[in-house]
Amino acid sequence: AERENRTIFPLLAKPVTRSQFLMGKWLGCWLACGIALAAFYLFFGVVAASREHAWPVGSYFQALTMHWAALGVILAMTLAGSIVLAAPSSTVTIVFVVVGGILFMGGHLDQVALRAGGVGGVLLHALYYAIPHLELFANVRDLIIHDWPLIPWLIWLAALFYAGVYTCIFLLTAWLLFRRRALN
Repeated sequence: AERENRTIFPLLAKPVTRSQFLMGKWLGCWLACGIALAAFYLFFGVVAASREHAWPVGSYFQALTMHWAALGVILAMTLAGSIVLAAPSSTVTIVFVVVGGILFMGGHLDQVALRAGGVGGVLLHALYYAIPHLELFANVRDLIIHDWPLIPWLIWLAALFYAGVYTCIFLLTAWLLFRRRALN
């Protein structure tokens, strides 16, 4: 959108590289999402604590960080999509459909692949292992809702690392697409 609106030219006229531009854009969006998410969790925690007279801080912390990590992946995916697609509306629509598909079908794709068999099954299995499984991060809200015990901290760290890897993959893809793209 910056290219079409011609707002990218004053930014890149300064001593800012394209990778710094992309990282700044992603980091700004990620931090803004994190602040909004923290405000939501704080509000939800205060309301829940007033009703239950307890506030499991560890569960809230794990849920907040896992959701924030998943948002990092989604934002990086959106940034990569915005390099390929010209209109912001098409980028948002496609990312919305992809993320919705991952959340609702991603965990079941391996079972569908087993039933499909043949080349289609192999392709579905490859897709199953290639996509980021965001449903793992969305389901962490059950910790708070059902008052389940904490996720073991090493598994929590592994999940954050998993999200970080996919975030880096999408940011690297965005950078590879953007570094050679003509701006005019």
